[in-house]
Amino acid sequence: MLLYDFTLPALDGGTIDFSRWRGQPVLIVNTASKCGFTRQYEDLQALWSSYRHELVVVGVPCNQFGNQEPGSSEDIATFCSRNYGVSFPMAARIDVRGPHAHPLFRWLAGEGGFLSRPRWNFYKYFVSREGHLASWFTSLASPDSDRVQMAANRLILDH
Repeated sequence: MLLYDFTLPALDGGTIDFSRWRGQPVLIVNTASKCGFTRQYEDLQALWSSYRHELVVVGVPCNQFGNQEPGSSEDIATFCSRNYGVSFPMAARIDVRGPHAHPLFRWLAGEGGFLSRPRWNFYKYFVSREGHLASWFTSLASPDSDRVQMAANRLILDH
């Protein structure tokens, strides 16, 4: 399987179909509004604003870690827009690990191995233009860190 075989329910009620970004690198991040890492939304938005034609950023809210995303889709959308100006695609809240994990996150864990399974909010997954997991980062790696920026640039420049 490839990333392009997956869809997610969108925060606005539609569908996020990854096949529409075939040939583009994608960054997938499980997010939460009430987390110590929530300020990373600002850095994700900056990444999206800088590279939106070269790198797709997709936020995936999850309430599995510390009950830090308890709100409705409308609550999440309002919070992200009002506090961080989020304009990148956002999925509806889903499970990212465990028996009810969305198939996308089961696939990411299969591609990245046991340690790549999200253990908290704001895990980051870079997927190559070919649709394979290229690299992943824990919550501790901010989107504006050198390591994450280098991974983004490698994928953007890899034609």
